[in-house]
Amino acid sequence: MDRYPTPPRYLDERTGDTYPLTGRRWRADNGTPLSVTPLPGITRHDIDTDVRSLWRYRAALPVAIPRPVSLGEGRTPLIEAQWDGVPVTFKAEWFSPTGSFKDRGTTVMVSFLAQQGITDVIEDSSGNGGASVSAYCAAAGIRATILVPAATSPAKILQSRAYGADVRLVPGDREATAAEALRLSAKTSYASHNWHPLFLQGTKTLAYEIWEDLGFEAPDQVVTVAGAGSTVLGCALGFGELLAAGQIERLPRLLVAQPANCAPLHAAFQAGVEHAVPGQWTPTIAEGTAIAHPVRLPEVLRAIRGSGGDMATVPEDDIKSALRRLAAQGLYAEPTSATAAAAIGTFAARGLIRPGDRTVVILTGSGLKAPAALADTFDGSDAP
Repeated sequence: MDRYPTPPRYLDERTGDTYPLTGRRWRADNGTPLSVTPLPGITRHDIDTDVRSLWRYRAALPVAIPRPVSLGEGRTPLIEAQWDGVPVTFKAEWFSPTGSFKDRGTTVMVSFLAQQGITDVIEDSSGNGGASVSAYCAAAGIRATILVPAATSPAKILQSRAYGADVRLVPGDREATAAEALRLSAKTSYASHNWHPLFLQGTKTLAYEIWEDLGFEAPDQVVTVAGAGSTVLGCALGFGELLAAGQIERLPRLLVAQPANCAPLHAAFQAGVEHAVPGQWTPTIAEGTAIAHPVRLPEVLRAIRGSGGDMATVPEDDIKSALRRLAAQGLYAEPTSATAAAAIGTFAARGLIRPGDRTVVILTGSGLKAPAALADTFDGSDAP
């Protein structure tokens, strides 16, 4: 973009190596994940207020995309509520076109790939990412192959197939699916929501949107859930750019939840390290977080610590309880979303959420995504 004195490049944060933002590249030559070299951020005057989607923040992107592949993503509502005795604001990302926050990253990633002339992609997903990539590839005229764990929610598989994607069920867990995608990526473009750096450039619009929603101010903290950690990294990128641009006075704390059954980020956070530590992980109702080996684990931990944030784990029964409590307030969330809500009380008890604070809680996806899990939760045996 002309607004950048030095053209942005892909960046390997672990070595400092950089690469041009061109072609099919999605990782560094040494196999590590890439980000984008630091950007200066934008001001409120750079927002294209005539655009009612996240593309109103296109000036914050590292590349010019004059013809984006958009389905109207972004501009999701903030919903005021009370939770465990403190006021919070829920950011309902299920108003996105495919029902989850993944559309933020996908619209930018697929728009970039389409602009590069890519005609076919592969993606591995536990559901929401695959549905999102399928939808935007359909809109772009790109052929999509989606690999999913065989135990993925049928509703999510159906959604990807409805968009015309070639959905392939992979025996084994989420890690087996990722390994198969890596094997096949040598033959096609890998449009991975966990790996591709342009995906995070879309996810960072969540921070810009919250800033605008709150009258161009940052919240005191953002509560979210993490599997691979893209919402964490997106918020860190967006709010970091706003801080660099002088638009906010400090970074909001990033308060991050994981299900106790699969919490590799939390384990490393508690150990005070930036590498994976041994853990025995078991299946969780929050299938979107069931990632035992997050590829960006060091970067996610650095983002949380750099914000003065914290992490918590949530037992399965507490996730189910949070699902019921959200529904009792009219909010039909999937289990992954409810994991964030379930951690609010824990963070409040630690003094990290206080009355009078501005606390934004990200609800990442709709309950319509996980009918089987919710049927088990809402079987009539328990009150909200």
